[in-house]
Amino acid sequence: MREDPGYYDYWAYENRPGITWPNGARVAFWVAPNIEFYELNPPANPQRAPWPQPNPAVPGYSIRDYGNRVGHMRQMRVLDKYGIRGSISLSTALCDHHPEIIELCLERDWEFFSHGIYNTRYTYGLSEQQEREMIADSVATIERHTGARPAGYLAPALSHSEQTLDLFAEAGGLYTCDLFHDDQPTPIRVRNGARFISIPYSLEMNDTIAYVVNKVEPRRYGQMLKDNFDRLYAEGAESGTVMCIPTHNYQVSCPHRLKAFEEALEYITGHSQVWLTTGREIADYFLDHYYDQALHAIAAQAGGGRSA
Repeated sequence: MREDPGYYDYWAYENRPGITWPNGARVAFWVAPNIEFYELNPPANPQRAPWPQPNPAVPGYSIRDYGNRVGHMRQMRVLDKYGIRGSISLSTALCDHHPEIIELCLERDWEFFSHGIYNTRYTYGLSEQQEREMIADSVATIERHTGARPAGYLAPALSHSEQTLDLFAEAGGLYTCDLFHDDQPTPIRVRNGARFISIPYSLEMNDTIAYVVNKVEPRRYGQMLKDNFDRLYAEGAESGTVMCIPTHNYQVSCPHRLKAFEEALEYITGHSQVWLTTGREIADYFLDHYYDQALHAIAAQAGGGRSA
C-alpha cells in the first residue's frame, strides 16, 4: 500500500513562482455544473449501493430528473446573466438521453469534461482494462456529440481508482478534478510521463456537500461562497489562485436555493480582477506558461529529488 497517493510531491503554499492570470486577474473563476444521469435500477456493484432505499428508488431518481428537466434551465439562465460559461462535469449517457441539453450548452460554448457514463456506475471493482474502456467510451461520446475531445476528468461519483489518472492521461487528457489538495493548478505525475495537471475543484464549495452532507442553509452557503472568494482574491494579489463552484442542477437550482447562489455570482463577478473562464482554459494557460516553472520549483524544494 502507498503511504500517499503518489501523484505529486509536497509543495508548500509559499515561495512558489508567481502566477499571473490573463489581464492581470487575481482569481481564475470557473463554475462546474455536474450534469448527470442516474439509473433507477443500475447494475449492482458489491462495493457501493446507488440508492439508500430499496428499489424502486423513485424519490432519489425523480429529484435528479427534476434537475435535468427544470434545474438545468434555471441555472443556465443565471450563468448567462453573469457571463459565465459552464464547464460541464458530464455523465456522458446524457448525450443519448437528453441531447437537447447538450445542444443548449454547445450554443453557449460551454466546456464538456468527462464524469464517466452514468453516475450510478462506479469505478469500484473494475479491472484496469474495464476502466480504460469506460474512459475511452466517455471520451469518444463527448467528441462525437460536441466535436471536441474532453480535456478533464472527474470519476463518476468520485469513485476513482489508483489507475484513473494514468488512464485518462493515456487517453489524451490534460487535467483531473479528482484531487482536492491545492488552491492553484499543480503538476501531476502519471506513468506515461505526459504533461498532466490538477485543477482545483472544491468539495467544500460543492453544493451537494454543503446541502446534503454538511446540512448548510442556502443563505449560509451563499456567504461561504463569498468568504471563499474573498480569501482567494486577497491571496491572488501575490500569485493567482483558482476558485471553482461545483454545482448540481437538482441542488443549487431549487427555487429556495437559487437566490443565494445568484447573489454570490453577482458579488464575485462584480470584482474587476477576476478571469471568468473554464477548466480547459485554466489547464491550457497553466501548461503553456507555468508548468515547467512549477516542475523546476518542486525539484529545487526537494533538493533534486523526484518531481512530477
